[in-house]
Amino acid sequence: MTFLWPAMLLALALIPLGVWAYRVIGRRRRAVMVARAGPGLADGVTRGAVGPPTVVPAALILVGLAVMVVALARPQGVVDLPRQQGTVILAFDVSGSMGADDLEPTRMEAAKAAARAFVERQPSSVAIGVVAFSDAGLTVQAPTSEQATVLASIDRLAPTRGTSLANGITASLAAIRQAEDPPPTNYYSNRSPSPDPTPAPSPVAAGSHRSAAIVLLSDGENTVDPDPAEAARAAADQGVRIYTVGIGSPTGVTLEVNGFRVHTQLDEPTLQQIADLTGGTYYHAIDAQDLHAIYDGLDPRLTIAPESIELTAVFAGASALLLVIGGLGSLLWLGRLP
Repeated sequence: MTFLWPAMLLALALIPLGVWAYRVIGRRRRAVMVARAGPGLADGVTRGAVGPPTVVPAALILVGLAVMVVALARPQGVVDLPRQQGTVILAFDVSGSMGADDLEPTRMEAAKAAARAFVERQPSSVAIGVVAFSDAGLTVQAPTSEQATVLASIDRLAPTRGTSLANGITASLAAIRQAEDPPPTNYYSNRSPSPDPTPAPSPVAAGSHRSAAIVLLSDGENTVDPDPAEAARAAADQGVRIYTVGIGSPTGVTLEVNGFRVHTQLDEPTLQQIADLTGGTYYHAIDAQDLHAIYDGLDPRLTIAPESIELTAVFAGASALLLVIGGLGSLLWLGRLP
């Protein structure tokens, strides 16, 4: 358990002071009662001054005060909560050709705009991750339901080098596996890793993995091996659909890259092939607002995920209950508060 305001726990040191003050006041009260009682009643006052009717209400009130101090420190705990969740990976082409301006202001900015609109329609049951790929693929943001985190990751993207659609697909599939079946943590073993490779999962029907999908935003120009069709078939064998979004114009534009003039244009056939192989859909950037329909095809699965929750209300309620019981007990047995 952790605390948002741990400094408040210092107030617990005041409780022993309160116990001491209570005992001092109790002794003075008994002394006054003995002085006022007659000789025959003094022994009865002394015997009845301390006992369960006196100690129990006071103890309940002191424990209630201690619990209240813990509540003021705002305790937090981690619990495993079940929830329905789907996963969508936004795979961004960040190759140099994405700096072309055949879409205003650039292909990269058009892709970002489409992705932002997609994220802002995100329901709480969908976790979105961000993968960037050029000649390699990299997970920029692990899947999360925090919109601000995803949007910040999108804003940081910028064009770099060549294009490998296959590496983008492979990195996206790895991000989905990581989100749906995270590796165990907080363990130690001195055993050597098994020399046998992990067996490949058996192929399933294309599009049958309904709880996850990939949105691939690219101009489709593949300049680096491996073959994107092979990666698309691997996604299809895992049942993951790939929705491709074509960024650019079929006529293309000429731009300067590293001192060379290069003509770049939208390769719609490649993007269409990737979508068809996996059971997804191809969109052009101007139709990207239709991406929200992807949510309709998601079938969130039940997951158990650790979540940090604040326990202040629990401790505050327990404190109030203890204080009420202690106060009522004191009034019932003693006719006064301790």
